[in-house]
Amino acid sequence: MDFNKKKPHCTAILLAAGQGSRMGGEIPKHYIDLGGVPMMMHSLRVLTESEVISDIVLVVPSGDEEYCAHLCAKHNLSRKIRVFKEGGAARYDSVYNGLMAIKWHCDYVFIHDCARPFIKEQNLKDLFDEVCVHKACVAAVPAKDTVKISNTDGFVDRTPVRSSVWIVQTPQVFECSLITEAYRRMKEDLQAHDGALTITDDAMVAERYSNCRVKLVMASYRNIKVTTPEDMITAEALLEIEGSPFAETEASSYVEARAGA
Repeated sequence: MDFNKKKPHCTAILLAAGQGSRMGGEIPKHYIDLGGVPMMMHSLRVLTESEVISDIVLVVPSGDEEYCAHLCAKHNLSRKIRVFKEGGAARYDSVYNGLMAIKWHCDYVFIHDCARPFIKEQNLKDLFDEVCVHKACVAAVPAKDTVKISNTDGFVDRTPVRSSVWIVQTPQVFECSLITEAYRRMKEDLQAHDGALTITDDAMVAERYSNCRVKLVMASYRNIKVTTPEDMITAEALLEIEGSPFAETEASSYVEARAGA
């Protein structure tokens, strides 16, 4: 795609509203320092500088809108942010809130977790090329390990062929009208079932509520998700290899900022 000839209208929903309980500690993981800046700044930088992304919805914890606006301005990453949107109780609630915040023209939506700080511009371009054809696609990598499916007693039920198993990442990218309508139907289904539905990613919503086929798009094994303290060790090592794109700045203190709020 020649982005100089045809500028796509793509909105990125960057999710930074989770508490990250598996990381431990009192600081939500998207505010944890990675290379001298809060982790969320790494994904936000790539989205902000991307030729693919036109607008950004930053989904943040309730009450943190002003703090996040300060962080984004401090690191000169505010120019594409259209709105800071309050997150929800679960990830799918945050995505839904982000989708409902899009009040401008949008052809495609890129949904990304800020806990994956190593997304690259080429990944975004590859995903865009595929979503234009298939309407729904996800970043993913082939599984390196053999995967076992267990039964309810913890015994192996079956072993899928490894060559058919992919590990799904974000961004997950969709035609805007397709994913918005799918999420509306999902919310209606949740209400009908008193919230007793298991929704683990956006592709599942699209598959279940739009009957679309989702294309797997080769991403990178470096596009890790930081979930536990062990993942931070890997993230810091990767950043040391790649080098931080941020100039050294005085680290922001989330604890002090929230205490003074």
